[in-house]
Amino acid sequence: MTIPEERLAQIAQRFAELEARLASGTLEGDAFVAASRDYAELEPVAKVAEQVRTMRGELAELQQLDDPDPEMRALAEEEVVRLKAELPEAERQLAVAMLPRDAADSRPAMLEIRAGTGGDEAALFAADLFRMYEGYASEQGWRVETVSMNASDIGGFKEIVANVTGNGVFAKLKFESGVHRVQRVPVTESGGRIHTSAATVAVLPEPTEVDVQIADGDLKIDIYRASGAGGQHVNTTDSAVRITHLPSGIVVTQQDERSQHKNRAKAMQVLRARLYEKMRDEAQGEEAEARKAMVGSGDRSERIRTYNFPQGRVTDHRIGLTLHKLPEVLQGPGLGELIDALIAEDEAKRLAALGA
Repeated sequence: MTIPEERLAQIAQRFAELEARLASGTLEGDAFVAASRDYAELEPVAKVAEQVRTMRGELAELQQLDDPDPEMRALAEEEVVRLKAELPEAERQLAVAMLPRDAADSRPAMLEIRAGTGGDEAALFAADLFRMYEGYASEQGWRVETVSMNASDIGGFKEIVANVTGNGVFAKLKFESGVHRVQRVPVTESGGRIHTSAATVAVLPEPTEVDVQIADGDLKIDIYRASGAGGQHVNTTDSAVRITHLPSGIVVTQQDERSQHKNRAKAMQVLRARLYEKMRDEAQGEEAEARKAMVGSGDRSERIRTYNFPQGRVTDHRIGLTLHKLPEVLQGPGLGELIDALIAEDEAKRLAALGA
């Protein structure tokens, strides 16, 4: 996709204006924050645009060069060949950098993992997935904070919700939403038979209170006594909170903290994230089908990946990629190869949609 020279000049001018405004020292408060954000978003585009402009200029000069020295002409011809070979990739990188960004890409994310079919084995797999994301987050320099969990009797998770904060969290984790399937011999299986179990993953961009304003009258809040496995009480006070958002019907429960106030705050955090995702889905409207045509809709009912232990492989069904490095993926670092491939596929299809 060839970007017109006029567009490259516009990018350079806009970047120079932002640079000058930030250097002037006249911006304060929200104006400074907004300009800094715009500068950070435009900087990678401006750098690639400048590289493309430079390469185009050098190529044009060399092609017009008429040096009588045969040695100089030969050097110029070599440089022309090099630039012609490298320029298309630089222009492709620029086109990718200029693709419209999801406004939520820079947000923290709410990670929800729930055991699906498979009973105890599914709960153990949900715990494996959570540790995988913890490992990947650690490698990225992100922070993972558990919001709520419902542990199974043998060490798994029936459900776990965590907040992931850091640079570009949602941009990298958003393609993880869907059904993850595992094929292995469960620890509870005495006959050595391979079982198939599943867990669902949902990755929701975390909103601010400004993004999602919730009226008190839209909430039904129930307070009750928290209970643990086997009906035993976690504590002796009525600290568990169930919040129902009446207009949408979304229900969130939280009982991990001993403080009713903390449980309510965490429940509201989860509710706000789910409402924000609902708003995003509705706002996308006609774009929903386009999302499905990319690398998956993010629908939790869509089977996206299989982790096969007997064969030591992981297969992402959306892009047909199989990696024979199951341990590395489940430890976290190997997950990056899958995520990078999903991002690259999404970029390639969006470029194709633009006629690149």
